[in-house]
Amino acid sequence: MTKNQPITLFYSPQTRATGARVLLEELNVPYELHVLNMKAGEQRQPAYLAINPLGKVPAVRVGSSLVTEQAAIYLYLADLFAEAGLAPAFDDPDRGAYVRWLFIAGSCFEPAVVDRYLKREPASLNDTPYASYESLIDMLENALTPGPYLLGERFSAADLLWGIALHWTTMFGLVEARPAFQAYMKRLNNRASIQKVSAEDAAMVAEHEAAVQQSLKAG
Repeated sequence: MTKNQPITLFYSPQTRATGARVLLEELNVPYELHVLNMKAGEQRQPAYLAINPLGKVPAVRVGSSLVTEQAAIYLYLADLFAEAGLAPAFDDPDRGAYVRWLFIAGSCFEPAVVDRYLKREPASLNDTPYASYESLIDMLENALTPGPYLLGERFSAADLLWGIALHWTTMFGLVEARPAFQAYMKRLNNRASIQKVSAEDAAMVAEHEAAVQQSLKAG
């Protein structure tokens, strides 16, 4: 694959897709947004279900390659544009920890947070993918306490994923805003990529809400 193939990010603001867009900004590569108004249910229409039958964002098309799922997109793009330095090389000692943290986010962290939010009794320690909520959050805190990043002094694509995940989950009280998490989020929120995408997301959300209200009035 050549790196000059067009990139399209299937996107909706203030969703999991936000992190994928921040990653593209950090990689400093040109891309096109295909914006879906999720408030209007566009992600459930046949046109997008042909892209991702689950009706979820993000999805990324690079040339003829289509990738869905957050961790897969981060892994794919950061490796494709390795010159940006956001992914340890395959033979780098940090590679294992990097991949591990990418996949813990979706495989363990999200199920734990959702179970806690819905007040569902988790499965046994042997059956649940995350052991226990407390042990998972403690593990994350222990990893971030030395700082400044998950790989120590080395900033990586995994930090973009976790910084945004912690931002939203602590904002809504789903995860305790421990001091290590607050310091970590502050470092990441100072990045120009996150500030740019956050500001544009806020404006886009307002536009989507206005479009839905206009449609309701017209109907």
